[in-house]
Amino acid sequence: MRFLILALGLLWPGALLANDWDALERPGAFALMRHALAPGTGDPSGFVLDDCATQRTLDARGKAQARAIGAAFRARGMRFDAVLSSQWCRCLETAALMDLGEVTPAPAFNSFFRDFDQRGPRTVAALDLLEARGGRPIVVTHQVNISALTGRGTRSGEVLVVRRNGDGLEVLGSILIAP
Repeated sequence: MRFLILALGLLWPGALLANDWDALERPGAFALMRHALAPGTGDPSGFVLDDCATQRTLDARGKAQARAIGAAFRARGMRFDAVLSSQWCRCLETAALMDLGEVTPAPAFNSFFRDFDQRGPRTVAALDLLEARGGRPIVVTHQVNISALTGRGTRSGEVLVVRRNGDGLEVLGSILIAP
């Protein structure tokens, strides 16, 4: 039985931590979320930050997923001190549809998928921003950013419950509301 649990954890890292709402009650815990379902990978050539028509965006399932995630947080009475988001349209839309508070664009959480030399500087900027703001934010960002900050992959719409730990973020749990 232990082998099966270990195998599931290795094949799908979220399996062992799925829907760990209690983790948000731990001291220093906050939410780090991958944007809701936006089919595809990366962005099309000709991507322009201020033009959603040039980006990969949420589909109908992604929009429903974002609303469901927000509803799940509200149903549990979970409140956040800030809603921070990458400037990419799929992240801003996810954050807005969750309806958990005013969304603040935060360039430190912008994707570096096509500009991987920004991984280090963007990760340091994100950690510095989190340290400066304090409190319990919810952050909507991208897979590459989450992986750089935590060493873990995530699924679309997955929320990692994390806290600051030395030079990075410690994963305390995971919440996934399927689309």
